Amino acid sequence: MAPGTESLAVIFRRLIAGYGPITLQHYMGESNARYYADRDPLGSEGDFITAPEISQMFGELIGLWLADIWIRAGRQEGAHYVELGPGRGTLARDALRAMKRYGLEPAVHFVESSAALRDIQRTAVPQAQWHHDLSDLPMTGPVLVVGNEFLDALPVRQLVKTPQGWRERMVDFQDHRFLPVAGDKPMDAAVPQDMKEAPDGTLVETCPGAAAIVDEISGRLVDQGGAALLIDYGHDRRRTGSTLQALKAHAKVDPFALPGEADLTCHVDFAAMADTALARGARHLGTVTQGHWLRELGIETRAGNLAGFAPQHAAAIHAAKERLIAAEQMGGLFKVMGLAAPAWPDGAGFR
Repeated sequence: MAPGTESLAVIFRRLIAGYGPITLQHYMGESNARYYADRDPLGSEGDFITAPEISQMFGELIGLWLADIWIRAGRQEGAHYVELGPGRGTLARDALRAMKRYGLEPAVHFVESSAALRDIQRTAVPQAQWHHDLSDLPMTGPVLVVGNEFLDALPVRQLVKTPQGWRERMVDFQDHRFLPVAGDKPMDAAVPQDMKEAPDGTLVETCPGAAAIVDEISGRLVDQGGAALLIDYGHDRRRTGSTLQALKAHAKVDPFALPGEADLTCHVDFAAMADTALARGARHLGTVTQGHWLRELGIETRAGNLAGFAPQHAAAIHAAKERLIAAEQMGGLFKVMGLAAPAWPDGAGFR
């Protein structure tokens, strides 16, 4: 937090005292906006590590996937590489290097709101163009979109079944702490028909922001051509229960303890995202586990080749590969969803 900046906890307490509990969507949105505004949260000195920082193999295989589908779609000119929340630019740098080997050298566009991360990305990928959202991307030429651990940070709404009916989950300040409470406004109309009579205590999550982004990506795929990979931790069929969590210094903390000072995330509902894409007319190539997808793209062969080139690093290369693909690590929890324009071919790895 910048010197002289009022803490978000103080702002929330004043807001709640004046107007009553705020929605969880408001709490999460403001918290993550403050959290990402002025810091680099990645790496051992930050709060979490993402797949591109674990191994170059992750970004390289994404680049090869994009090059492969672009080649089989006819090598269309004027392609744009678009990355949502590109972190330090590591994934883009590795992916672009792999694409170039196969003749794909797209214009690079980063959707990033953090000034601190933009400075770091500029060093890694100086040719990039920056955008606050998808609206001002070029309107012609196929788009090759990548979003890795982006959708999970978008604010969710939570609806909980109470004896009085469905209510939105709110955040109140009581007994010197923030805590979730049920709101007082009926929300039954916002719940799917087959959930109306769910048992008391049932909780469902929706993410309007993620749905809006997938809708816009899908519209661009339909209008301009291209393909997209959305990679995140989440589930590929509807579930109930809260998935809200907070990370600080690589450890889970109370999501309501440090507003604006910890990374808040929720699982991505990939089934809902696929429905959104299909409704807009895009192709859903599939949703599979990260471990399956990376194996299908040949990560084990790539790891063996890297270890052969640098045997002194073989153990570290193997450990990184296992962290990315093992079911009990990132390989099972993280999912990869592929989307494409109606006339574009199937993508590798989704069998």
